[in-house]
Amino acid sequence: MSALRERRSYLLYLVPGGLLLLAVILVPFGMNIGISFTEWTGVGEPEWVGAENYLRLLSDGTFWASFRHNVALVVAMAVVPTLLGLVVAAALFDHIGKHFGSRHAAVLRACVYLPQVLPIAVAGIVWSWILAPKDGALNEVLRAVGLEALARNWLGDPDLALWSLMGVLVWMQLGYPVVIFMAGMGRLDPALHEAAELDGASWWGRFRHVTVPGLRPEIFVVLLTCTIAALKVFAPIYVLTRGGPGGATNVPAYYSFQNFFERTRVGYGAAIATVLTVLVLVLTAVFLRVQQRGER
Repeated sequence: MSALRERRSYLLYLVPGGLLLLAVILVPFGMNIGISFTEWTGVGEPEWVGAENYLRLLSDGTFWASFRHNVALVVAMAVVPTLLGLVVAAALFDHIGKHFGSRHAAVLRACVYLPQVLPIAVAGIVWSWILAPKDGALNEVLRAVGLEALARNWLGDPDLALWSLMGVLVWMQLGYPVVIFMAGMGRLDPALHEAAELDGASWWGRFRHVTVPGLRPEIFVVLLTCTIAALKVFAPIYVLTRGGPGGATNVPAYYSFQNFFERTRVGYGAAIATVLTVLVLVLTAVFLRVQQRGER
């Protein structure tokens, strides 16, 4: 009886979090689903249209193009930062930390992580200046070293805008996996590296066969969180390109925003947001399932 009372007392601590989850996530999401079955301009009474908005999505070329752009941003925000983050974290932990001291490694780690803590509006303005077509820093540097032929309108050219945006997002995202992986390397047993080194394994061999398998939980966490961040990315698009030029950098989150606020097609924007949320939930379930199998 006392154990039951103790368990019930613990449940009281879950009430604030549960109420917050209900008020901030579940209720708004339920309202969004309801709105997605209506045609509404945001003013007046919504008109029930059933699944019409979802059927319209199936033939909406802009919607599917935005998802293709999102796949590219998943590469830029999840795949590339994870791969680079492993190498950078290993270099800082194994070489800088051991040869120059942990303080130097910590300073460099903070420098790499700095883009994560910068306000996106500030980072976007800085990169807009760097990539400006006429007097941007990148084009000025290219002209100064005699490579004027390589100067481009980096964010204004439909063929280059998405690639330029991907480069900026790699810079913004890299610090997060570096910090996670360096923390993971600190928990690995040094005896494993020492044994591999005694067996004649090179640094690359130890990194590939000892470090990377040992960091499997951290890699799953980074890939999951960065993939979710890439799927719902909005602020960098809004600050840098507004989905342009010509929709070349449009993504579902920004396309939903356009329909909500610029075109006043609230029901259609809600349908896009609902599909995106369901996709995030499905990917999260798949990631967790794969991680559980890996642990077993």
